[in-house]
Amino acid sequence: MPAETPPPLPFFVYGTLRTGGHNHAVYLAGRCTSVRPAVLEGAALHEGPGFPYAVPDPARQVVGELITVGPAAYPSVLAALDRLEDCLPDDSGLYVRRRLPVRTPGGGASEAWVYLAGPAEDARLRSAPALIASGDWSRR
Repeated sequence: MPAETPPPLPFFVYGTLRTGGHNHAVYLAGRCTSVRPAVLEGAALHEGPGFPYAVPDPARQVVGELITVGPAAYPSVLAALDRLEDCLPDDSGLYVRRRLPVRTPGGGASEAWVYLAGPAEDARLRSAPALIASGDWSRR
């Protein structure tokens, strides 16, 4: 049976996929219909080897952007981001993609796809945290 196609939600990005980041230029530039500041509550940001990880943590928040991709580009962008983030169908990759609420300026909320640290990275970061206290990759 083919895998179910996920709904076309915006993406919450918090590291190299943010505007100005090197992966934004490769994967998202020219494909976005909207880019807004946003915050993911209930997650902590950790330093990785050149890129960050978000790990669930009810006491923290992660600063990023809510990016909407145009309908024609959406399937290819989703597939490309899943490959970039090593997001595997069995959740064993470097990241897992989750549907989570994010907050936008003015108190608005939106459901978005968020790439969180996968199981192995989550466990590693919980045992040896590399916390970015500000929750903002651009202010680390």
